[in-house]
Amino acid sequence: MSDKHIGSDFDDFLEEEGILADTQAVAVKRVIAFQVEQMMSEQNLSKTEMSRRMSTSRAALDRLLDPANRAVTLQTLDRAAHALGKRLHISLA
Repeated sequence: MSDKHIGSDFDDFLEEEGILADTQAVAVKRVIAFQVEQMMSEQNLSKTEMSRRMSTSRAALDRLLDPANRAVTLQTLDRAAHALGKRLHISLA
């Protein structure tokens, strides 16, 4: 029994299946949503107060906090960071 995936890593498998980029994008969005939600909790910020600080709608904040929604702009991320007293840092690896 020969298994072509023995010895390879999971990224190789996802790449072969053609879903690596999508999978990574979902993972990144989940981490961002989790971090924002955690910081809001630590600072006792309600969604209403957070959206006010971001000068945006509650719907935009809900999209940011929805781990499955990848349609978030850099502007929204930057506003969220500033609302939490943080800086947005993006890098290519």
